[in-house]
Amino acid sequence: MRLYLTALKPTDSVTDGFLPAARALGCEVTILTDRPGQYAAAGVETLACDVRDARAVIDVIAHHHPPAAVFSNSDHIQAETALAAAYFDLPAKDWRACVAAKNKALTRRRLASAGVETVRSLRLAPDGPVPAADVPLPAVVKPSQGVASEDVVLVRDAAELAEAVRGIRARRPGESLVAEEYLDGPLHTLETLGDGRTVRVLGGFRTTLGPLPHFVEERLDWAPPPGAEHVLRALSALGAGFGACHTEYVMTAAGPRIVEVNYRVIGDHCDFLLADLLGVPLFELILGVHLGRDLPEDLGPDRAAGHGTALSLVAERSGTVTRAPRTAEPAPGAPVRLWHRPLRAVGDRVDRSHTNRDYLGIVRAIGPDRASVDRAVTDFTAADPWVVS
Repeated sequence: MRLYLTALKPTDSVTDGFLPAARALGCEVTILTDRPGQYAAAGVETLACDVRDARAVIDVIAHHHPPAAVFSNSDHIQAETALAAAYFDLPAKDWRACVAAKNKALTRRRLASAGVETVRSLRLAPDGPVPAADVPLPAVVKPSQGVASEDVVLVRDAAELAEAVRGIRARRPGESLVAEEYLDGPLHTLETLGDGRTVRVLGGFRTTLGPLPHFVEERLDWAPPPGAEHVLRALSALGAGFGACHTEYVMTAAGPRIVEVNYRVIGDHCDFLLADLLGVPLFELILGVHLGRDLPEDLGPDRAAGHGTALSLVAERSGTVTRAPRTAEPAPGAPVRLWHRPLRAVGDRVDRSHTNRDYLGIVRAIGPDRASVDRAVTDFTAADPWVVS
């Protein structure tokens, strides 16, 4: 039973999540990637492939071992992977849903045309004029297919709009942008998993952002997801009902409004937090649906006992890391289970970008209630802080 996993750069979700899950399911794994040298330590077969081209993925698989599943957890190659899986008549996401979810301008059009919601939004074609009169200020400007909060900025007037567009275009020549109304309200996530017959709500997180005008996610706390029915209608309109999906939305005064749909499992170690909170082999369940397996009936947020938090430790300045806390694992018998995953090391240079790439480390913790989790996280970060100087 061979699983083909398409990937770009290595991530913890793949190396520590999906690869062990594949082994637990009895799969032989072949990684297809455009950077095979970065997977030398993965311990599985790795083949060079232009994974951004579905035709190349199909060709490599067709001339290798027969596939049982073709899967990716990358934001950037969901459509290509879905097309390859469909070519071999394997369970797959709808490639059109992958395209509509990835492209934020298409997401807005699809949701509006389906009557789910209307958010004032304008697509800015590469190098085209900026029709400031049509932009709903204050507005959020962002790449239509961006990730990791890169080049996402709040603008309040025409001058800030023009400056933001010039700056993003200089860094991203040839890319289309989106300028849309600023959605004011609490930011939430909805985590779902579908097997082609039903979509299970796994739960959700309340997201705390860093200071505006940027949108860096600094903390996620396990919380009942308000407006889940609206989000499920949006996913249905997009056709995003198979496999894992991580949706971000704002509870505005007018009701829930979608920010973006990420057609893969939640990242930044919240996937591991989610698995531990629910007490389920999450990565195995995700791969299982791509192998044609049904989801268990009792999968849902009611399985969670206690509170969970993921805290991203963010560099507040550019500089060199001069102190880095140790990796931490839960202490036996401790009421709060706490993990710390360093993402940088002493001597690393940090150039502050106001994106998720400013993360120094991630602390995740699970305990009986929020107060106990907060205390454990505060004590850990105070005792051994990161230092950038």
